[in-house]
Amino acid sequence: MKTNTNQKKFWAVFAWMIIFFVPFTAFTEEGNDKTLAPYFFIENGDPSVDHLPLKETNAEINISGVIAEVTITQLYQNNGERPINARYIFPASTRAAVHDMKMIVGQHIIKAEVMKRKAAKKKYETAKKEGKSASLLEQQRPNVFSMSVANIIPGDSIKVELSYTEFLVPTEGVYEFVFPTVVGPRYSNQSESSASEYDQWVKNPYFQEKSETESESGSGPLTPKCNITTHISTGVPLQEVTIQTHQTNISWESASAAAITLDKSEKESGNRDYILKYRLAGEDIASGLMMVEGEKENFFLLMVQPPKRVESGHIPPREYIFLVDVSGSMHGFPLNTSKELLRDLISNLRPNDTFNVILFAGTACTMSPVSIPANQENIQKAIALIDHQRGGGGTEMLRAIKQAMALPHDEACSRSIVIVTDGYVSFEKDVFNHIRSNLNNTNVYAFGIGSSVNRYLIEGMARAGYGEPFIVTNPKEASSIAVKFRKYIQSPVLTNISVTYDDFDAYQVEPQSFPDLLAERPIVIFGKWRGTPNGTITLNGLTGNGKYIQRFPVFETQPSDTNHSIRYLWARTRIANLSDFNFNGNDEERTAEITSLGLTYNLLTKYTSFVAVHEVIRNLEGNSTDVNQPLPLPQGVSKYAVGGGITKGSEPEMPILLALSFLILLLFFLYKKVIVNLFK
Repeated sequence: MKTNTNQKKFWAVFAWMIIFFVPFTAFTEEGNDKTLAPYFFIENGDPSVDHLPLKETNAEINISGVIAEVTITQLYQNNGERPINARYIFPASTRAAVHDMKMIVGQHIIKAEVMKRKAAKKKYETAKKEGKSASLLEQQRPNVFSMSVANIIPGDSIKVELSYTEFLVPTEGVYEFVFPTVVGPRYSNQSESSASEYDQWVKNPYFQEKSETESESGSGPLTPKCNITTHISTGVPLQEVTIQTHQTNISWESASAAAITLDKSEKESGNRDYILKYRLAGEDIASGLMMVEGEKENFFLLMVQPPKRVESGHIPPREYIFLVDVSGSMHGFPLNTSKELLRDLISNLRPNDTFNVILFAGTACTMSPVSIPANQENIQKAIALIDHQRGGGGTEMLRAIKQAMALPHDEACSRSIVIVTDGYVSFEKDVFNHIRSNLNNTNVYAFGIGSSVNRYLIEGMARAGYGEPFIVTNPKEASSIAVKFRKYIQSPVLTNISVTYDDFDAYQVEPQSFPDLLAERPIVIFGKWRGTPNGTITLNGLTGNGKYIQRFPVFETQPSDTNHSIRYLWARTRIANLSDFNFNGNDEERTAEITSLGLTYNLLTKYTSFVAVHEVIRNLEGNSTDVNQPLPLPQGVSKYAVGGGITKGSEPEMPILLALSFLILLLFFLYKKVIVNLFK
C-alpha cells in the first residue's frame, strides 16, 4: 500500500513537472528550427580562405551649411589562396540619401547603376557565376545596408565607393552630424527558415569583445581600420565644434571653416557612432528658403526657425509608464546608463503624477497592476527595482509595449510611455504599427541608450507615438537629457501647425501634416514648384502666448544650381514617409511609387539597389567561397547580446535555465526516494 502511495506521489509530481516544463521547452525548441540570430566568429576554418576581407573603411565628410555630403570607401583584399565573395553589413544615417556608387578594380572604375532589387541581385549573381568581379549594395533597413563583392581573387584589392547626402537640422541651436560605424547585434524571434530576405542579415558573425588591454593596445581580433575625416564650412562664424565620442584634432582654416581628423591614439574608431556637434556664433541658425530649377522639375526647401519656448504656468497631472530594456545586450554599461537616466526621470515626478514600471527581456514584468501615485515611498520602490537589474535574456519589446498599452487608463489624464532601450531588435515595423494603432491619448518617448543604438527604431517609435527621440551615449548625459524631456513634455514650442501657399504653385510637399513641435527645432519643408517663383509661404501655429505667424516672400529668393542636392533630399523624405515610417503597412501601389522614386532619382531604397560589374572574367575556374565579414561589438555592449542561433530565442532566459536545473534535481531526488521505498 505504501509502495502504491509513493508511486502515485512520484507520478503526480512528474506530471506537474511536465506541465511546467513543456511551455519552456517550446520556447527554446520548436520544430528543431534555429532562431535567426547573430553568432561569434571563430577563426578555425580553412587557412586558404581569407575570412576577414574588409581591411579598411574611409569616410570623407563635407559639411557645407546645413547639407552633409559623405563619401565612404571600403577596401576589400584577399590575402588567402582561393577566390572569395565578401559580404559586409554596415550602418548609415536614417536620413542618408544614397545616390551614387562605383567599384574600382585595379585601374578600372566601374560606375554602378540603380536597378530594381531583384534585377540587381540577378545581375550580380550571374556575374559571380561567370567569374566576373561585381559589387551589390542593398538596403536591409533605412539605416542598415549590405555590400556584396564577388570574385575577389588571391592578392586582389577591390575598392567600393558610395556617396550620400544628408540634411542637418539643429535642436536648440546645436547642429549634430552622426556617422554610425557599426551595426549592433539584433534580437529576432523568427526562425531561420521562415525569415524573409530582408531579415536574413541578422544572422551575421561578431568578434568577441576585446579586453581593456587589447582595446588600449590595438591587439586582439583584427578589426578593419576606420578612418574619418571631416571638413566643415558654414559661411558664418562658428561658435564651437565638438566631438566627444572620439579623440580628434581640429584645424581651423577660418572663423567659419575647420578640418577634423582622428587622433593617432584612436585604436578602435569603428565600434561606436562618430558624433560631431557645432553651434553658430550669435545663436543663429540657418533658416529661410532655398530653390533649384531642373530640366523637368523644380524643387524648394524651406526651413523655419521656431519661436522661443513659453513655459506653461499650469501643468496638469500626467501618467508615466516606463518600459525598461533589461535584456542581454543591455548588460553592463548600457544598463548602468539607463539606471542613471531613470533615477533622474522618476525622482523628479510631481506628487500629482502617477507612474508604473515595466521591465522587459524575454518576458515582461509590471511593477503594479495599475499606475501608482508618485509619492516618495513608491519612487524609492521603483528605483530599487531598477537598480537590482543586471541584464540578460531576449528582447521581447513588442510584448512589453502591448502590456503597457493594455494597463487601465484614466481617459481624463494624458499618458506618456517612456521606452528605454538600445533598440537591438529586428521587428521595427511591428513596433511602429502597434504604437500608432493604439495611442488613445498617449504619447511615446524613446530613449536610445549606448554608443551605437538602433536610431531607426528610436526615431520611429517617437514618430509613431507623436513624441520625441533622445539618445544617451554615456551616464554623464543622463541628467541634462532628462531635463530636456521634462521641458518638452510640459511646454510644447508650437502646436496646431499649418502651412499655406499663396500665388506660389507648390505641389508634392513633404511632410503633408505636422505634429506638435516639442523641441526648439526648425520646421523643414521639401517640395516641388511650377511656374514663376512668386507669392508667399505662410506658417501658422499656436504658442503659449497665442497665435504665431511667419511669412516668406518667395520672390526674394533666386533659384541656384548650388542647391542641386535638394532633389535627393526631397525624394529621400518622400520615401521615408511612404516606407520607413509608414504606419499603414505596404501595398502594391506604395511599393511601385517607392521603386519609381529610387529609379528616377538614382537612390538606394528597399526596392532598388546599386550593382556594378567588371566585364572581365577574372576567376577562370569559377569556384569561390562566400565569406561574411565579422563585425566588432559596439563599445560597451557585452557578449550577452550575441546568442549564436539557439532555438526560438537568441538569448536564453537565465530564470528558465535555473528553474529547469532545479526541477531536474528535484525529480532525481524524488525518484531516488521512491526507489528506496519500493525496496523497503
